Amino acid sequence: MTSLDLNADLGEGYGPWKMGDDAAMLDIVSTANIACGAHAGDPQTMRETIGAAKSRRVAVGAHPGYADLIGFGRRALPGVTASEIENLVAYQVGAFGALAALAGHSATHVKTHGALGNACAVDDGLADAVARGIRAVDASLAFMVMPGMATARASDRAGLKPIYEIYADRTYAPDFNLTPRARPDAMIQDTDFALLRVIEAVETRRLTATDGSKLAVEIDSICVHGDSPGAVAMANRLRAGLEAAGYTIRSSLG
Repeated sequence: MTSLDLNADLGEGYGPWKMGDDAAMLDIVSTANIACGAHAGDPQTMRETIGAAKSRRVAVGAHPGYADLIGFGRRALPGVTASEIENLVAYQVGAFGALAALAGHSATHVKTHGALGNACAVDDGLADAVARGIRAVDASLAFMVMPGMATARASDRAGLKPIYEIYADRTYAPDFNLTPRARPDAMIQDTDFALLRVIEAVETRRLTATDGSKLAVEIDSICVHGDSPGAVAMANRLRAGLEAAGYTIRSSLG
């Protein structure tokens, strides 16, 4: 592999309230996953973020989450049905496509956010619902998925292009899922350590879990959470370190 995609979850403000430094992140990453108004974001924020990404030649995709602005889409919502998730995803992906058309920068992919992503990663029925929602709106959109999880299987079943993603700033449980944020070891803040983990994963196709086990992974894209306090420093370190290691940072999504 000579090229890697570096992505971030952006556009997560709401009205006059801003979350993270999107402008700085868009100068570093090659792909942006943009909130669609459910867990964060609004039409104006979406359009402005898409436009800023276009000016930097950064690929953009929809980042749908649970309709939970107060909880930022990171609270589990037990009892949500597959039909409700299918509707929720189609609604947000469709809205994102409309704002992308206004901004003149077509969407390339979809990546689920927060608790919705966590639920779909371990439940094949819910993952299939997400895939159906994406495909119904635009079957050409790629589905950004976690390697080894239900979303990857759903992408295959739906005939969607999978984009295999790992997180630079999060730790992993032995079952491939992300370590719950309530745990003190869930987030990685040491930029040098994050870079070493990413390079090891890319070169060995193995990701080290919290118990020391090695998880076999495919990797197309590496994520940095844009809302984290050290997001810009983390993204800068990753890009500089990966380029120094011989990798070109380029979107795998067009």
